[in-house]
Amino acid sequence: MSYELYYWPMIQGRGEFVRLALEEAGADYVDVARGPEGVSAMMRMMESVEHPPFAPPFLKDGDLVIGQTPAILLYLGARHGLAPKDPAGGLWTHQVQLTISDFVAEAHDTHHPVAVSLYYEDQKDEARLRAKEFRQNRIPKFLGWFENVLARNPSGGPHLVGTAVTYADLSLFQVVEGLSYAFPKTTRRALKDAPRIAVLHEAVAERPRIKAYLRSERRIPFNEEGLFRHYPELEE
Repeated sequence: MSYELYYWPMIQGRGEFVRLALEEAGADYVDVARGPEGVSAMMRMMESVEHPPFAPPFLKDGDLVIGQTPAILLYLGARHGLAPKDPAGGLWTHQVQLTISDFVAEAHDTHHPVAVSLYYEDQKDEARLRAKEFRQNRIPKFLGWFENVLARNPSGGPHLVGTAVTYADLSLFQVVEGLSYAFPKTTRRALKDAPRIAVLHEAVAERPRIKAYLRSERRIPFNEEGLFRHYPELEE
């Protein structure tokens, strides 16, 4: 039986972290809202399930429906070998993913610092201030922590946890991709101080299933409707 992934069909967004895990696992899945019934199918599902998700993405596996990106990845990681099997390793991978979620939320807030209900054009002055803080302080802080995690992994190698690729590695790859789109100059400079992250990013991009996915039509291009948006004035 195929997994059913429910997410907005026009953006990468938070759903992309789930897509990358499914693609790396070689899992059979349907990206439901990109199908013939579109977003209406997703809305019907949200309105009909016993435990309604707050928002997409959510994943359906048989009768089980899982919302929230870190929870979905925790589930997929255990089922598809994308996290250590031991409880401590699985919990550490989940903790790293939760930190990635914090990072992603701050990236989003650079273009929507006041309210998600307002257009970017309604909060451009505030966005400039928020983006400056994010570029100067928050990107180095987060990347510095991930670089330290890589350096202190007792297993060595290019992974955040253990000796094999995990969903946390895939997610950090996606964050670097997103930052490189939104803040290309800042990210290039920041990666010079984070060589282990740069190596991990390159290694994930070359994994056969990920490489094929990135070249396929299944990979939605970055755009100014998603989490990571490129507004040149926010990098001035």
